[in-house]
Amino acid sequence: MSDFYQNGIITTLHNLSDRPLADLEDELMGFSRTRPMSLILPSLFSELEGAALPNIVDHLCHVPYLSEIVIGLDRATEEEYRHALAFFSRLPQRFRVLWNDGPRLQAIDKMLQEHGLAPRELGKGRNVWYCMGYVMCSNIGRAIALHDCDILTYDRALLARLMYPVANPAFNYEFCKGYYARVADGRINGRVSRLLVTPLIRALKKVLGPMDYLDYLDSFRYPLAGEFAMRRGVLSDIRIPSDWGLEVGVLSEMKRNYATNRICQVDIAETYDHKHQDISMDNDTQGLSRMSIDICKALFRKLATIGVVFNQETFRTIKASYFRIALDFVETYRNDALINGLNLDIHEEESAVELFAENIIKAGNHFLDRPMETPFIPTWNRVISAIPDILEQMHTAVETDQNEFSPR
Repeated sequence: MSDFYQNGIITTLHNLSDRPLADLEDELMGFSRTRPMSLILPSLFSELEGAALPNIVDHLCHVPYLSEIVIGLDRATEEEYRHALAFFSRLPQRFRVLWNDGPRLQAIDKMLQEHGLAPRELGKGRNVWYCMGYVMCSNIGRAIALHDCDILTYDRALLARLMYPVANPAFNYEFCKGYYARVADGRINGRVSRLLVTPLIRALKKVLGPMDYLDYLDSFRYPLAGEFAMRRGVLSDIRIPSDWGLEVGVLSEMKRNYATNRICQVDIAETYDHKHQDISMDNDTQGLSRMSIDICKALFRKLATIGVVFNQETFRTIKASYFRIALDFVETYRNDALINGLNLDIHEEESAVELFAENIIKAGNHFLDRPMETPFIPTWNRVISAIPDILEQMHTAVETDQNEFSPR
């Protein structure tokens, strides 16, 4: 059970009473009569063969308030797409699988490329962006949630608590971010959030001075959580990165578009575990090393848009400040682990801090070397302005794929 403390400039909704799931779902059923709900699941085909997604689908089969489930399927052949349609066919809700590698959606992607509007990188950001476009063209969901497909500890209570703040008409929240304790198998996880994001934000405050944006980011208990929910109006005017900076980029866009009293975070799970990325000490194009660089770039880009001027000396100062703060955090987490009887390897933790410190400099150099880079995927409003019937084309492509390849 979490505490009731409000620790920042956004509202935190706690789990104070272990409210029965049946009560939450009854309320959500009532909300769904006037505010239908959709769920986005960005998935690799390989996740259909993993341990997490089959269990997630088992739970979703018993969710009564969802009107629509949209699955974005990446890295799938035609045979694998057919398999995916069969895999999800037991869902009682209306579901659609976007075959992102199929010829119809590839043709739409090519058309967007010709207009300079297509996502530039493969990955989760691109997948999520196309799923958002489909939710817009299906015109069903008024409250939309998104979560990953590799959650090993999934329970449908997670979805109910995530959806509740944006589905309840008595609340004014446009966006809700999930959070949870990253503790599993006797150890504290979440190294990138614990050892990079939070100490880097604190270092940026020290070097650059107080900023509302940094206070805002520092208010999130787990800023890299892949679970969030939003009301429909958010979809059309949000710019998201196509790289590993997706979660930080989404939070930054919400700060740009909405007052902080329209944004909240909610405790969605007592325990949470998912597929772990390798830290990739010797390869900064993969794993947590690549993720840390992309996250730093996303932060630096956002700060530049609000007037911060960076140079190499600035990044060296940020790195030095970060390094000292992060090492102090290692000691803090070591003590937290000990009092709770958990394992925490000091050598691994400090090695991660050293890697992240190097990657702050790499991200800074990348930022300085590419001043004309436009890393964000365009908003759907801009795409519709350039190609007015794009949503109709997308709807036709997805429906045709599903009708043609669904098992008879």
